[in-house]
Amino acid sequence: MADKESVATLIDSTTTKIQQLHQAFVELESHSAISLNLKWKELEEHFHGLEKSLKKKFIELENQEKEYATQFMNTQEMLEKRKAAVVTKELASLDKLQEKRDAALAALFDQYKTCSPELIADANGDAGIEHPSELVKLCAEMDSEGLHKFVSNNRKNVNSIREEVPFALKRAPNPFILVLDSLKGFYTTENIGLKKDGNLLGQRRTCLMLMESLEQLLADDAQDSLPDQKILTPDIKEKAKVIAKEWKPKLDHLDIEASCGNSLEAHAFLQLLATFDIISEFKQDEICKLMPAVTRRRQTVDLCRSLGLSHKMPGLIEVLQNSGRQLEAVNLAYAFELTERFTPVPLLKEYLKEARKVSQVKAGSMSPGTQNEMNERELSALKAVIKCIEEHKLEEQYPIEPLQKRIIQLEKAKADKRRAAEAAKPQSKRPRAGGSIYNPRVTGIPDKSFYRAASERFAHPYDSPERFPYPYERQYIYAAESHHPTLMGSTPYPISPTHPPYYGNAYRVQYQTAYLH
Repeated sequence: MADKESVATLIDSTTTKIQQLHQAFVELESHSAISLNLKWKELEEHFHGLEKSLKKKFIELENQEKEYATQFMNTQEMLEKRKAAVVTKELASLDKLQEKRDAALAALFDQYKTCSPELIADANGDAGIEHPSELVKLCAEMDSEGLHKFVSNNRKNVNSIREEVPFALKRAPNPFILVLDSLKGFYTTENIGLKKDGNLLGQRRTCLMLMESLEQLLADDAQDSLPDQKILTPDIKEKAKVIAKEWKPKLDHLDIEASCGNSLEAHAFLQLLATFDIISEFKQDEICKLMPAVTRRRQTVDLCRSLGLSHKMPGLIEVLQNSGRQLEAVNLAYAFELTERFTPVPLLKEYLKEARKVSQVKAGSMSPGTQNEMNERELSALKAVIKCIEEHKLEEQYPIEPLQKRIIQLEKAKADKRRAAEAAKPQSKRPRAGGSIYNPRVTGIPDKSFYRAASERFAHPYDSPERFPYPYERQYIYAAESHHPTLMGSTPYPISPTHPPYYGNAYRVQYQTAYLH
């Protein structure tokens, strides 16, 4: 642009230059006897011709530049439109593909539900389970203990089993009684207080899965379409009430904060009420008090709806918000369409603020281990918030870039502390050839030799070179004895009584006085 302006300025100054040149010619003509008027007119016409030619070329170049710029803009606009059209087509194709996938999966699932358990078992014969028909057989035989054992032996395939259980329960003569029988081992005098026992946790998870599967079976098949033996009767409800009333006192002293919204016991109790439709036997306020103990479990939303507690969700969300569990409050607000009342972004910011407030305590007021724990807590909170933002598509309202930078900062600080701790560790001393790091010097060793005659070295049948592969394992002391007779009558090599004993590897033998008798 600067070159273009300078060229235009030079062309505009052409007339001025010609006038200056004309004045120079007039002055020259005044000093000359020859008239230069004719020659000047020729020069003037020549310069004016050049000026017109240059202006014409300049105007042509300007027009070409404008035309090029217009074409460039049009091309760029066309490319942007084509790019947008391609993206739109891709998104439309993906949507159509997803719809086809969903339709295909729905059709397969409907077909799967209408199949008999035998066909399902045959189709899944290679799924990695012991054998799916075994699950059907156990349900048909009402073998609750065998059912627990089967699930325990196939924990690696629990997802496949979870899909199979609702169909296997159809083969049970009375699935309600089978599930109730499976609950007998949930609380016993032997397992009270053994919350960390792996077998007990597995047994309780199986009980919970069976109750969830039974509820799913009832949801898939209308009660009217089931035979009389498979209907939830008042007698079965009474048996479920007895179990629920036995479990309830054990939850009265449940530490809601310590459970962190992931209490298996509270979840099983609430699922028992939902599956056997005995929620009316307990006050809703008592049930609502248990809800904060299960809000982190994936079944919470469906469980609340099954228990008829949807209208209680605003109060539950307020409890979670006031107890520093804003993430769970956000998830429930979205699930029950309460985001206008409980705005997600302020809740997430409040959650991070609380996490940072704890981790930003002065390092001098806590031990390094506690400080590391606080930093880990903030790191986990940042990752959880980013996941929540992405799940609910809140990036425009709450950008995640600053959160990601903070995560990188904390990860770097953690790595630096780890390297500093490793560098501060004392380096262990390299052991000596004798097999110990430090051998004390011992004086006053009696006059004894460490060599045996060849005839005595392996006198015992178990004394062999393989038995003592290393020299320092043969530290036995024997009385001084003469060496072998010298060869060819040579004088024997005398060993001085004060000569210190050595190993075969030239390292000096040293002993602790306590072992010399």
